[in-house]
Formats: sequence, structure tokens, C-alpha cells
Amino acid sequence: MKINYDTYYWQNELVRLRPSTHEDWDEFYVNYFDSPARFLLDSLIELPLTEEGAKEVWGNFIENSKKEGRHNFTIETLEGLKVGSLGLVGIDERNGTFGIGMQISRDHRGKGYGTAAMKILLNYAFNERRLNKYQSFVIEGNVASETMLQKLGCVKEGVIRGTTFHQGRYWDEIHYGLFAKEFNALYKKPY
Repeated sequence: MKINYDTYYWQNELVRLRPSTHEDWDEFYVNYFDSPARFLLDSLIELPLTEEGAKEVWGNFIENSKKEGRHNFTIETLEGLKVGSLGLVGIDERNGTFGIGMQISRDHRGKGYGTAAMKILLNYAFNERRLNKYQSFVIEGNVASETMLQKLGCVKEGVIRGTTFHQGRYWDEIHYGLFAKEFNALYKKPY
């Protein structure tokens, strides 16, 4: 089936978002072998998985996400190449806060895909869901994620020292935030 994406909300000049499905387990599995990136994403070193184990873990993640109100997306180029995933998480409707988890696959980092995908999801959260504040943290040393957050206009709000144990030492969390009004002042057109 040929789809005309000319007026599709979930895309911009670089990427398109689509709902993650059970069939996206393969991207999850390939990313499992990038241990430094997995640590920076989940703050832990995971035990190895078989292909069958990855299918099961990913399937459970997709099903639990539906139950828990998370919205997970696969990030694709406009040509349909899978380059990563992201999700709207930790939504607190009462206080208007939320987070976004994201991973760009190793071969596709540094090309702007993450920043482009974040603009789409932030625009949705702020201007469709009426959420007020995006909150995030990175583990110290995650220069790529810090750079992206700063590009998006996020403000460094503080450091929580020694929260995550890895490689024989404790690592700090660096916290960032972005309000809807700050985002909209920077990005006056829809993404």
C-alpha cells in the first residue's frame, strides 16, 4: 500500500515517527550489543539476550507500554530506514510534566535524527497534550545527549551526585528541563 505522507503530523524534514510494533524487536536486539549506549540509556549493564529472549523482552515492553500509558515510536528516515526509537514516558497530567526516552542506533548517530525526532514529540506534548514541562537527566559523560538537550533549549537544572554504580564507581545524574513556553519561543512552526 502506498501512503501519501504530505500532511502527516508525525514527520519533519528529516525523520518520520510511527508506532513501535512487535516486529521492531530486531532494532532493539542489535542495539543490545552497544553496551556503553545501553548503560547511558538505562543506567545499567544488562545480561545478554538470545534472539528469542529479545523478541520476548521487546514484546513485553510493547504490551506493558500500552497498559502504562507510554507512547513508543520507531524513528525512520523519510525513505523508511529505521534509525532508532523514542517514547513519551512518565506523563503526569496533574502537574503537566513528562519525559522522553530515546536511543539512536550506533550507525545513525550524529546525523540530527535524534534532535529532529525530539522536536516532533516535544511539539506534540506541549501543543497537543498541553503538558508544561519536559524533564530529563543524563549520566555524566553522555556528551551527545547533553549536546542535543542544549540544542533543543533545555536548561541544566542541577546535578545529583553519585546515583548510578558502573565500572567500579558512582556516576552523577545531570538534570535538564524545558518549559512549553521556552520551546515555543524557539520553534514557532510545527514539527
